[in-house]
Amino acid sequence: MHPGLAFLVAALCSQIPGAPAPEYPPADAQEVAVVKELSWARTAPREYARFLRELRPFFEGKRFKRPGQITIVTEEGAAALEEAIAYLERAAPIGPLRWNEGLSRAARDHVRDQGRTRQTGHAGTQGSTPKQRLQRHGLPLSTFGEVISYSRESPRMTAIQLLIDDGVANRGHRRLIFNPDFTAAGAATGPHQEYEAMTVVDLADGFTGR
Repeated sequence: MHPGLAFLVAALCSQIPGAPAPEYPPADAQEVAVVKELSWARTAPREYARFLRELRPFFEGKRFKRPGQITIVTEEGAAALEEAIAYLERAAPIGPLRWNEGLSRAARDHVRDQGRTRQTGHAGTQGSTPKQRLQRHGLPLSTFGEVISYSRESPRMTAIQLLIDDGVANRGHRRLIFNPDFTAAGAATGPHQEYEAMTVVDLADGFTGR
């Protein structure tokens, strides 16, 4: 069976009472570490800002060049980095994020689905929304959000990219990460046809798994 068809069948079966659920491997250490990094940024934003300051020497205009790494052409250059540093230095600490396996499974659904394509964004290949993916695995208390990074990076650099939010005018990813209502999160990472890898983080103010 084609991998894409196999995923679609599994996703549909997960919504049919009595049907076998798709298999979900336990989250790996890298995925858990992404949530830990975002939680650290929330609870100690001024302390976390130092990791962003360390990146200043690697900007040449809009190019981000680290030794031994592929050069990244950003949309805003160092201006977005400086804006993120300023944000973290003035942000008030908020509560941590607790790891939630149900949220991680919802995130993995999107990675498995979208990663086999060149698509980006929060809509699945069959039009699924973050809410629909969450409802396959449980129910958020009342509010939820989803952030996505497209690149193969360490957990810290993944978190930093989401915090800088280069090219996103309203800094929507950062705003979700610093939403004080969110208390739980789960992440999933996997291959992506266009950007080599993608990481999805689903957040909620609480989540009751099925």
